[in-house]
Amino acid sequence: MPIRISSELPAYKTLGEENIFVMSKERAEHQDIRPLKVVILNIMPKKIETECQLMRLLSNSAIQVDIELLQMASHNSRNTSHHHLEAFYKTFDEIKNKRYDGMIVTGAPVEKLKYEDVDYWEEITSIFEWSKTHVFSTIYICWAAQAGLYYHFGVPKYKLEQKMFGVFPHKAEVENCQLLRGFDDVFYVPHSRNTEVRREDIEKVKQLEIITSSELAGVHIIANKNGRQYFITGHSEYDRDTLASEYFRDKDKGLDIQVPYNYFPDDDPTKTPVFSWRCTANLMFSNWLNYCVYQKTPYNLDELEIRSWTWETNF
Repeated sequence: MPIRISSELPAYKTLGEENIFVMSKERAEHQDIRPLKVVILNIMPKKIETECQLMRLLSNSAIQVDIELLQMASHNSRNTSHHHLEAFYKTFDEIKNKRYDGMIVTGAPVEKLKYEDVDYWEEITSIFEWSKTHVFSTIYICWAAQAGLYYHFGVPKYKLEQKMFGVFPHKAEVENCQLLRGFDDVFYVPHSRNTEVRREDIEKVKQLEIITSSELAGVHIIANKNGRQYFITGHSEYDRDTLASEYFRDKDKGLDIQVPYNYFPDDDPTKTPVFSWRCTANLMFSNWLNYCVYQKTPYNLDELEIRSWTWETNF
């Protein structure tokens, strides 16, 4: 089944050209199907690029998904046109009375700041709190994962001496995890961050379980044991050339940036990067939609508030 998005959204044309099945909301309204409702809180600077990355992964499923895009009202985006935001994005005030099967919160380039110094911290933590009764399952990515762990569980972050930058091997730490169904023993994930959360802090929180990790990149996916939250420190959604764009951008600025680990063949930036994480990324998001959301979310989303945060399930 396709994802349901506005036919005016740039991602609609981009994904259609890639032979990915997308359906306009106008056409989908004529189908007698209850789609999953997923809201994407997109706080990445290049919002159109991130939209395409996430929608590409959410489309690789047999489940019809109705997507809404959310922006921060308290932050002025400088990298995406006002027209695009006005046309395709909503604010929290516009959706706070709705309920969703799933939510994805993207990363943001604010990791060097203290959480409370981020200009939209008050607004985003209101959304984090709201999600506990209005969203069945939430994925937090990179900075959002660190911010979510800090807000919900008090897990601190630490600055790294050198940026965690590249494509790193990972492994599962638990058996029979629904999010990881079909994963290889070793799988690859891009990372691009200057801070980290640490195992010893996470293991102090009884509600949390580390389900994947890397000897080089550290903890990767942390799950709330109730199955309602996944905190992902890497960027499985990245395209083949996303790390390359970041590398050349920083190089052009004269910054001290290392060649991304295990990314360019022979560490030669003139060569095309190997896309070694695409299958894992598609599988993870498909598993999330199918096993973690579709098979467990209530058909009537009004029941979310009744079941609220105490409803236990397996992750």
